[in-house]
Amino acid sequence: MSGEEIWITGIGACSALGPDADALAEALEAGRSGVRLHPGEPSRGLMPFAAAAIDSPLGQDMPPAQRNLYDRHSLMALQAAAQAWTQAALPATVNTPARAAVAWGTGLGGSNSLQQSYTEVLTKETPRVHPYTVVRVMSNSAASHLAMRYQLRAAMLTFSNACASSAQALGEALMLMRQGRADVVLAGGSESMLNPGSVMAWQAMGVMAPPDVDDPSRSCRPFDDARRGLVLGEGAAALVLETATHARARGASALAVLAGYGHSVDAVHLSRPDADGQERALRAALADAGLTPDQVGYVNAHGTATEVGDAVEADSLARVFGVRGVPVSATKALHGHLIGAGGALELVACVQALRRSRLPVSAHVRNSQLRERVDLIEGSPRALPPGLAVVSNSFAFGGSNVSLVVKGASA
Repeated sequence: MSGEEIWITGIGACSALGPDADALAEALEAGRSGVRLHPGEPSRGLMPFAAAAIDSPLGQDMPPAQRNLYDRHSLMALQAAAQAWTQAALPATVNTPARAAVAWGTGLGGSNSLQQSYTEVLTKETPRVHPYTVVRVMSNSAASHLAMRYQLRAAMLTFSNACASSAQALGEALMLMRQGRADVVLAGGSESMLNPGSVMAWQAMGVMAPPDVDDPSRSCRPFDDARRGLVLGEGAAALVLETATHARARGASALAVLAGYGHSVDAVHLSRPDADGQERALRAALADAGLTPDQVGYVNAHGTATEVGDAVEADSLARVFGVRGVPVSATKALHGHLIGAGGALELVACVQALRRSRLPVSAHVRNSQLRERVDLIEGSPRALPPGLAVVSNSFAFGGSNVSLVVKGASA
């Protein structure tokens, strides 16, 4: 296993908070929410819901015939990846394809294309299912498009591990590079499931927050006593990872260092989180990064705003960092829960917080008994003391837990 640093040399994002990673950081610092009220279709069982959707068009630089190859989540992946690739200042296609890989995460892949095909079959007398449906729906479609776009031939890793998908993709990309199997990895995730079938399924499960009557943009309240569930979001985030040797050889600099990866499995329940499993992931990530808890200056919590989930995470954080031992915020209050893409988007938010030395707020908290256990960042952003690392948590249905550690570049 190689001991050299793995640098993050490019980041990209598209979400309801804006078209790129800078817009994401600015909205998080300002506490601006991307959550809006969507009317639903009550006559068909789809109740009004709050969600964080991307309003801007996607894939407008493509001719329609080419755009037809892509599901919505793949178009988002291309947009985020293009930003990260450009910032990394890599050539249009890599010079050594056999040393470059892609690692991508998604929860449901092309769920919009699947919805479209079901709608055709169930509502049309003569259905015309799109001939590209299979390749648009498959979970590895975004990764495949990225591999072709940038000629990434060393490996294509696709993870569909619910809400931990893209966080695991980043962690396994780190391991791939440490094993010496790649010099460059394009890693991240994309998700777009704001379609009737997916939303109705989440509503049926009873974990979606009802729209706030006074202000739908404040419907998601992680760690608040009045929290009532998650708000779905959509989007993508991408990070270019390089070995320090490869980056230095071409004159690139690091935005941050991906320093640690911890992964655990609860093996307890399909949807109920477990503090023991989360603690194992956190401690594994810190050990992997060679850090102690007091060397961490911020945690981006999984923080979905479910009653049980936030309480369990508050417990695991207190176990590892001590009671109110580290500043914490849950940015899902503003950009929504991107499910499989959430871990990557939140890691981009962590990189931005590290670069700007400003920690985003945990929005919409009014009253919280969990304040006794967790040092929530409220009101306005806090400064990140120099030299401290940041942690991002992603805890998934199915019991998969991932914690990632990023720190500043040494040189």
